[in-house]
Amino acid sequence: MGLARRPKPGAEAMTLVLARELPGRGITMNTVAPGPTATPLFFEGKPQQVTDHITSLSPMERLGAPEGYSEVTALLAGEGRWKNGQTIFLNRGAI
Repeated sequence: MGLARRPKPGAEAMTLVLARELPGRGITMNTVAPGPTATPLFFEGKPQQVTDHITSLSPMERLGAPEGYSEVTALLAGEGRWKNGQTIFLNRGAI
């Protein structure tokens, strides 16, 4: 069971198309692809052994936190607006 999951192919394709079509309008388009995240929905119905295994697959040996994802999306909307057409993987280094 790998942690690194690609976003839906349609989302990545749409990101690239819109990244090429929208820059003249001051709009950038990127995809954020989060890994396993410590939320109630993630833990629901999973035995502790499964969550421990998923956590151990990351070199950082921890799950993502929603706050970390919001920081990256805020960066992309602000100072990081020069990024365009990228898929940003937020998976704690899991491959």
